[in-house]
Amino acid sequence: MSGFFGVASKTDCVFDLFFGTDYHSHLGTKRGGMAVYDKDAGFNRAIHNIENAPFRTKFERDFTQMKGNFGIGCISDNEPQPLLVRSHLGNFAITTVGRINNTEELVKKAFSGGTTHFLEMSGGNINATELAAALINHGQTIPEGIRYAQSVIDGSLSVLILTPGGIYAARDKVGRTPVVIGKKKDAYCVAFESFSYFNLGYETEKELGSGEIVYITPDSVETVSPALPETKICTFLWVYYGYPASSYEGLNVEKMRYNCGAMLARRDHVDAESVAGLPDSGTAHAVGYANESKLPLSRPFVKYTPTWPRSFMPPNQSRRDLIAHMKLIPIDAMIRNKRLVLVDDSLVRGTQMRGTADFLYRNGAKEVHIRLACPPILYGCPYLNFSRSSSDLDLIARRKIAALEGPDAEKRLAAYSDPDSEEYAAMVEAIRKELKFTTLRYHRLDDMLESTGVSPCKFCTFCWNGKK
Repeated sequence: MSGFFGVASKTDCVFDLFFGTDYHSHLGTKRGGMAVYDKDAGFNRAIHNIENAPFRTKFERDFTQMKGNFGIGCISDNEPQPLLVRSHLGNFAITTVGRINNTEELVKKAFSGGTTHFLEMSGGNINATELAAALINHGQTIPEGIRYAQSVIDGSLSVLILTPGGIYAARDKVGRTPVVIGKKKDAYCVAFESFSYFNLGYETEKELGSGEIVYITPDSVETVSPALPETKICTFLWVYYGYPASSYEGLNVEKMRYNCGAMLARRDHVDAESVAGLPDSGTAHAVGYANESKLPLSRPFVKYTPTWPRSFMPPNQSRRDLIAHMKLIPIDAMIRNKRLVLVDDSLVRGTQMRGTADFLYRNGAKEVHIRLACPPILYGCPYLNFSRSSSDLDLIARRKIAALEGPDAEKRLAAYSDPDSEEYAAMVEAIRKELKFTTLRYHRLDDMLESTGVSPCKFCTFCWNGKK
């Protein structure tokens, strides 16, 4: 994933930009960047690798040297950004959130239309933000160019564009990710995460609708292209990668996770002594489960974070798993001879959860009952980069379906997404056996959507049922 933050202020914006961008650090692990515009000095930009040090540490020197009234920043899990661009639309800086699946097709079309080159990143890939900028430059205006880029990209695109006069902000055409505006005296900000500006003195002004494009100055936020009717926001924002203090579509993340846990408990009758959340993403779900089930909430292990990087940062899966488990410090008195319900947000490949179960058994747990806050993941996400894999067979649910169905597995996926079917039960049992859980239960899709209290048609559920 990636996240962004922008500021348009009558005074210097760098303080707000620095801390507002830093508040998006949970959304990316590879690179951070900031770009500012000052009427005397022009554009200034800094990009740093943040794989082994946090954003604040890497950007402390830039923080003291940058100045400007307008700025944009980002945390990225992939390409370096923001980028500085010179074109017929003028000079601007650009940062994006999203995913482009049809890169080769778009690059080929760009070459045939006269574009001379793209800069390659390490590994031969083209920077997706540079490609988005090239597409936007097809327009006669920036809003027209954004609309064109969104129309030809297979995937998703939310974008901030910093110009000498203000900031253009655009939400993906079906709203896969959020874009929200904050306001305080003499300044506006724009962010992915709504909580990111609260401690900076801003109050929420509005959340952009799907495809809406606005122009932001220190004095106003003007809609230059209206919202589109369809919304398909990523449901995993609430289940996993959104920050607990944020709200999207009027629904707070922490509250929705409590609701998820409660709905899980209502369908469950496990005989256990306590409930625990897998830190940190399972904790709020576990609170909801414990409150509803009346089982006591416990902490059988704690997460040691002062010196360990995020567990999914290393490119090697086995190393990611190793770091994830080295973070967890067992509390023997809460584990030994206990029957535990362990709640987590999701089960993707299964490697880390298998290690967690082994970890609990080795430390004396009598039973380990796994409860998951979303349904089995059957499809890799084609719209965002939060869960990358080379094949859907990396997903443990798909591997089990392939083993159960053989060559007909692809044709039989619908049956395995139905929580009332025999096929679904067989898949869940196969996963339970491989990972050596005492019992395993997933959240039902209908219950999960009901947990939101928002119209189900506004959510993207592709990774669970394949419906676009």
